[in-house]
This record gives sequence, structure tokens and C-alpha cells, in this order.
Amino acid sequence: MDITDQVALVTGANRGIGRRFVDELLARGARKVYATARRVDSPEALELAALDRVEVLAVDITDHASVVAAAGVATDVTLLVNNAGIATSTPLVTGDLAELRREMDTHYWGTLDVIREFAPALAANGGGAIVNVLSALSWFAYPGNGGYGAAKAAEWNMTNGVRQDLAAQGTLVQGVHLGAADTDIMAGYDGPMIDPADVPRASFDGLAAGAIEVVVDDWSAMVKASLAHDPALLYAQISPAS
Repeated sequence: MDITDQVALVTGANRGIGRRFVDELLARGARKVYATARRVDSPEALELAALDRVEVLAVDITDHASVVAAAGVATDVTLLVNNAGIATSTPLVTGDLAELRREMDTHYWGTLDVIREFAPALAANGGGAIVNVLSALSWFAYPGNGGYGAAKAAEWNMTNGVRQDLAAQGTLVQGVHLGAADTDIMAGYDGPMIDPADVPRASFDGLAAGAIEVVVDDWSAMVKASLAHDPALLYAQISPAS
């Protein structure tokens, strides 16, 4: 896919990686970008609304009615970027079960709902593409982030599943994996972080090449490579107490 003249919708577009996706779409000549946010009256959303070729839509991906309403407006979409997400830092065994469910409701069920509602429009517009922003935590677990990792693992395999379901209509489904990016969601993290703008650049370069999976950074590449070996080797590096 060449981004030029595409009509894209980006969930969670008001800040962080989502905002970088909007910027990169505009820079690469997208004809129109639907930028979604839970609050369209926030300063970030109002800033997006002032941009040429951008229309802001109110979407909470855990609210089915708002997803249906957006799909009814954005019927011309050819590229869907599923970026919206949360991070509650909830432990699996001792944490609040409601927060763990919220992680899964957002990353797995919410993303799947968006795909299901927009798949007919993508088919009608020639197939197009779907980009799911995943994580290196799709492939490993880290203390305090068990809920997020489990939800991203579910979203990763869901990505593989919908790719097969949508192949017949000509929709390319791409999964994008990254470690830590310098965004608000990573506030307080003191490890190395990539520039969030690297994520859409890598994704769109991958779309141009027809890539169904994009691994953005060295950390994610290392974790993926470790899956072919004894997991004890990886966990000895990242969590010696395990």
C-alpha cells in the first residue's frame, strides 16, 4: 500500500504514537485522516481538528455504540490503524480483576470490535489495510505488567486470525511490535525508549513492501528471536529472581 491518497482512521489519535501516525499519514499524502479520541473537546483533539485533511471523531473502543457510529461516518476508509490502548500496571495474581478485564476489553475485544465494524467498508473500498499496534510484551511477561502483556498476546493472535478471515476480501492485516516509546503512557520508565515517530514510519514502510509484521526496535527483535529457545534464558536476563 502507498499511503498517498488513502483515507485512514486512527484510534487513540490525540497523543503519543497515535498522534505520530496522524502526522506521518499527512506527511505521506493521505487524502483524509479520521482521528479518534474519547474526548473531542480535549486540547489535543481540538489541535487535531484544526489540521487540514483531518476529521476528529469521538470513539471509545470499549463502547460498541461509539464504534458503530464512527463506522457509519467513515465509510470511505481504506486504512485502519488500531492504536488505542491503556496500561494499568496491574499484577495478575494480586491486582484488581476489574482492571485486568479493562486491559483485555480494550486491547482485545475493543480492537476486534473496531475491525469487525470497519471490515465491510474496507471491502467495499477495495480491501485496503489494517495496522494493529502491538508490543514486545505480546511475547513475554514482566512483573507488574502481566495484564497488559496477556491482553497484547491475545491481540497479537487475534491479528493473525483476522488476517486469515479478511484475506479473501483483499485486506492486508499488519501487526506492529515495539518496546518502550517516549510517550505519556511510559512516564516514569527509566530504560531506553525509541522515538514514537519511528513506529508509523516503520509500519508504512512495511505496508509499502506488503509486510504482515513489523518489528520496530532491537528489543522487540531480541524478544521475538528468544521464542525459538528455552524461555529460561530470556527470563534470566530480564528477571533474575524468576
